[in-house]
Amino acid sequence: MCFHTAQIKTVNKLEKRYQVKLATPEVREKFDTPRYHINGFAHPSLLVIPQEAPTVIAPGLWGIIPKTKKSSQINAYYKDAMRFGGGLNAQSEKLFDHFIYKQSSLTNRCLIPVTGFFEPHEYQSKKYPIHIKRKDNDVLSLAGLYTLIDGIITFTILTKTASLLFAKIHNKKKRQPLLLPQDLEGAWLNPELNKKDLKALIEVNYPENELQTFTVSRDLFSPKVNSDTPHILNQVSYDGVAI
Repeated sequence: MCFHTAQIKTVNKLEKRYQVKLATPEVREKFDTPRYHINGFAHPSLLVIPQEAPTVIAPGLWGIIPKTKKSSQINAYYKDAMRFGGGLNAQSEKLFDHFIYKQSSLTNRCLIPVTGFFEPHEYQSKKYPIHIKRKDNDVLSLAGLYTLIDGIITFTILTKTASLLFAKIHNKKKRQPLLLPQDLEGAWLNPELNKKDLKALIEVNYPENELQTFTVSRDLFSPKVNSDTPHILNQVSYDGVAI
C-alpha cells in the first residue's frame, strides 16, 4: 500500500513538467515548501491534476470521501474511516465495484505528482522503510481517483498486485501504487476511456530500471519523531536487510 510520500519540487517545476497552472495562486508558497515525508494518515493536502480540469494543478485532501457527504462532515468521516484505511488507497481490482470508486472511475481520475514514496519491508518481525524514487530525480505520477465535496477535492491512490520488484520491497502484503509512465499520463486523464481501456492501463508496468530503491531511517514510522526533514531521504543500511 502507499501511505507515505515525498514531494520536494517547487510548484513552478510541477507546472512546467505537466504543462499546467496552479488553480489557487494563494497557496503557492505553502506548496513550494519541500515535504520530505508526507504521512497520509494525517490526511494532508497534496497537489493533484484532476480529469475534469487537466490544465490545472490543485490542492486535494488525501483520503477519498463519498460525494454524498458535505464539507462539514469531512473530519468526522476521516475519524470513522480509519478502521478501513481512511480512504488513502483504493484497490484497482475494485475499481468498478466499490461504492465510492465506481462513481469516480470513468469521470474523476487524477494524477498525484510525488518525488518519491515509502513502502514497508519486513525482516525478522520488524518493519524497515524503503524509499522509491526515480534515478534522475524527476517526479513520479501516481494514479488516483477523486471526489468533489463542496468544491474540495478528496483523493485516493490506486494500488495493484506488486511486480517482482515491489513484491521484494512490500514483502508481506505484496502491493504497490499504480505508477504511470510519462507517456501514459495523458491517457489516464482521457475522458473517452472505457472500462476495458482502464484495465489495460492498470496492467502496464512502470519501467523499473528507471527507479532507485533504498532503506531509510526507521524514524519514518515513529509518531514521536518529526520525520519531515531532509535526513529522512538519506540512505540508511541495516544488517540483513537488502532488496
